[in-house]
Parts: sequence; C-alpha cells; structure tokens
Amino acid sequence: MIIDAHCHVWPDRIAERALAGRVPGMEAMGDGTVAGVRASLQRCGIDKTVVMGIADQARHVDRTNEFIGSIRDATMIPFGTVHPDLSVEENLASLRAHGIAGVKLHPLFQGFRINDPRIYALLEAFGADVPVIMHVGAGGTPEANLRSNPTMLAQIVRTFPALRLVACHFGGFRQLNQTEAEVVGLDVFLETSWPPTLAGLDPGRVVDIIRRHGPGRVIFGSDWPMADPAAEIAVIRGLGFDDDETAAMLGGNLARLLGIAA
Repeated sequence: MIIDAHCHVWPDRIAERALAGRVPGMEAMGDGTVAGVRASLQRCGIDKTVVMGIADQARHVDRTNEFIGSIRDATMIPFGTVHPDLSVEENLASLRAHGIAGVKLHPLFQGFRINDPRIYALLEAFGADVPVIMHVGAGGTPEANLRSNPTMLAQIVRTFPALRLVACHFGGFRQLNQTEAEVVGLDVFLETSWPPTLAGLDPGRVVDIIRRHGPGRVIFGSDWPMADPAAEIAVIRGLGFDDDETAAMLGGNLARLLGIAA
C-alpha cells in the first residue's frame, strides 16, 4: 500500500487563487482540487492520501473543516485545521462537528510560531488522540521562516511524548544541518517531501539521515500540488533500501500511525 501523507486541496472555486504565488519561486504542478488529486492518485498508483485544509485566519477554520470533512472518498484521509486565535474548545468542536480525525499545522501560512503557548495548549489537548502533520522549516518570507525550525520541533517532541506527530520536510525544510544536529534520532516521524523534488538533495545524505533516524519512522509525502508524487516515489525507491523498508516508508509506517488496515 502506498499512502501520500501530504496533499493540499481547496474548493474548486478558490483553488487557483489559493495557489497563486503560494510559495515564492515555486510553481504548482497540479490544480489543488479534489478532482485533481484523485487523478494524480490514479496516475501515480497511490492507494490513499492525506488531504489537508489550512485556515490562514481563525474565522475560516470551521468553513475549511466543513469542506475537508465533506470529502467522502475511500482513497482520501481528511486532515483539518485549527488556529490559535480560537480557544482549544472551539478548535476541537469544529473538528468533531465535521468528523475530522487529524490536523495539519502550517505556521508559514497561519501566522504563528510552533512554540506559541497557545499551540502547546492545543497539542496538550490532542494528546495521543489527534494525529498532527506539521510544516517545519523555511519556505516563505524571511519573517515567516522564523515561525518554525528543528530546535522548536525537538522541544515539542520532548514535551509531548504521546503526540502522534509527523514533521514535514525531514523536520526542517532547507534547514537540514539543524535537523541532523537536533532532530534525527528523536521519537518523531519525519516526512520526505522536499518541493519541487527530493531529487534535489544529495541522495547519500538522504540515506544517511534515514538510516540514523530509522526507516520505521520515515513517511512518504509529496506536498502535491507543489511536487509530482510519481517522481518522489521513484526517488525513494531509488535510495537502495530493501523492499520491506521501502514499503514501510511508502505507506506502512503511516498506516500504522493512523490505524489503517493494509
């Protein structure tokens, strides 16, 4: 089973606008719609994907969760949104109301630091019940890039040992030196997306990071529509891990984390 841990979707009417200039210097490779991600899954031979909604502002949280929760497709696993400008109770109520079991946190676009005490209050409330996929590292404006880094991630991992946490971009987009020094080896799942492609990294370095962290704690993610899932799968298969390790990274580890039957 192949599961993509990282796909963004928007309602058809706003997808094009939402993607315009979303990531400085990077062009989208898909349209960001539900139909678009469904076609991508079929083309790439992917069995399931996590589809994510992100509310840039607190007033958009419930509407975003309503949209994500409305995606009823056996191939798609909806991860919703929260915002620290709402109370913990308001955030949890929105997730429950729309039948959403997991959350994506994106400090670049949501305007908070991941070590904000309000984020810590949410993570405490999630405990082991609500899995979290979190952007870590750069990828935005210089100001936004200060909102998360591997040091902050390491502190979260140590503070919330029960949290089911997936750290995107190997735990530090464009910050691998810091990731290797502070995150590799900690009890956290590292996700593999590195848009526009993981092939842009030295494969020897990628293999070393995965070996030291453990293939059992690495999860495939593409970051569609900012990357081509088929190309990213090919990169992972070309790293030289054995069949069991590769299968675990491409889907088995996330299935275990989310309680999905193979």
